[in-house]
Amino acid sequence: MRILSLLGLMLGLAVVAPVRADTVVVSAAKMIDVVAGRVVDRPQVVVTDGRITAVGHQGDAIPTGARRIDLGSRTLLPGLIDMHVHLTLDPTISGYRGLEFTDNFWTVVGVASARKTVEAGFTTVRNVGSSNYDDVALKQAIEHGYVPGPRIVPATYAIGATGGHCDTTEFPPSMQMPNPAVADGPEAIRATVRKLRKYGAEVIKFCATGGVLSKTDSVGGQQYSLEEMKALVDEAHQLGLRVAVHAHGTAGINDAIRAGADTIEHCSLADAESFKLAKQHGTWFSMDVYNDDYILAEGAKNGVFAESLEKERAIGRKQRETFKAAHAAGVKMVFGSDGGVYPNGDNGKQFATMVQWGMTPMEAIQAATVNAGEALGRSKDVGAIAVGRYGDMIAVDGDPLNDVGQFTHVPFVMKGGEVVKSVQ
Repeated sequence: MRILSLLGLMLGLAVVAPVRADTVVVSAAKMIDVVAGRVVDRPQVVVTDGRITAVGHQGDAIPTGARRIDLGSRTLLPGLIDMHVHLTLDPTISGYRGLEFTDNFWTVVGVASARKTVEAGFTTVRNVGSSNYDDVALKQAIEHGYVPGPRIVPATYAIGATGGHCDTTEFPPSMQMPNPAVADGPEAIRATVRKLRKYGAEVIKFCATGGVLSKTDSVGGQQYSLEEMKALVDEAHQLGLRVAVHAHGTAGINDAIRAGADTIEHCSLADAESFKLAKQHGTWFSMDVYNDDYILAEGAKNGVFAESLEKERAIGRKQRETFKAAHAAGVKMVFGSDGGVYPNGDNGKQFATMVQWGMTPMEAIQAATVNAGEALGRSKDVGAIAVGRYGDMIAVDGDPLNDVGQFTHVPFVMKGGEVVKSVQ
């Protein structure tokens, strides 16, 4: 190095010393290998410049000068993935109460929600619907270090039919509420997909049926034809984007699967035919089976419409029964909680409901890690503690295979090799 420096000075050149890679070594008592579905004793994970470069056991050689993080008796897991959140929603401000706030207020709500979500152990989320391209703004702010938060896969606006669940249906005709993602007919829908991609969408979300929290529509009524769905999915796939579909009703679920959608959200009234189609097409189910408890307990005081509460009473338990049946039938499933319908940051509460309704703890963990990474199409980056993937890891105090309640209080979070939340 000295000879090179002298040569550089003689030639009038600036000589820059090589930059040392940032390396951190993480160890713990146990690790959940979500790919193999097994527990590893005394793991040791090496992360260099944000990505995992070695996964072994304590005592293995480590790079000189590496930082050490020993998590003691805790259990190490991959950073969790929630496939269905709305970071820019606050469930305590529901119904018409939102009219008290200016449009960009919700961006700031998203900043607070992003911090709560990543500190809860969810290092990657798919934000499936926000106004004003707020999720793209939030993603950019996180990536440039202005605010803390998870990796965001943004959908921007959710596409929907006029008068449907993804339209604004709570106002009279005298109040115009423009929505750039309301589209009817195959060509208008194709153009909308292109527009959302232009402005930052990395996944396309559309509403195939009615919903719980919208007014004037039936929760299960189909709102797009099979022809319209095929046009949307074809356009999105042509652009390299995956498609998530809001669908409660049976007919809408089945047509969305036939159209080639990648994930179906909610799936409340899916039937045996739905399960058969999903297995044939490789479609993932993303079912928000926790939030029924929150909506029915807190919705009335938060301003949720009375008719929405009636819909929830009619659909909530049925959705959980469908979750159990879909799992038993062998449908591929991912973790999707609908954060924002309940408080963002409480995502981990859903694990207990998933186990209560049929999954083993390992299966629930895999739904929020390796399965979700595959469904996102980002298995090279997220979803497991494996060489080449991001250094996204969490640790819990106890054994999550005996108690998934451990995910409601995650003491250690690392994202891309950087500690987001450290043990006390």
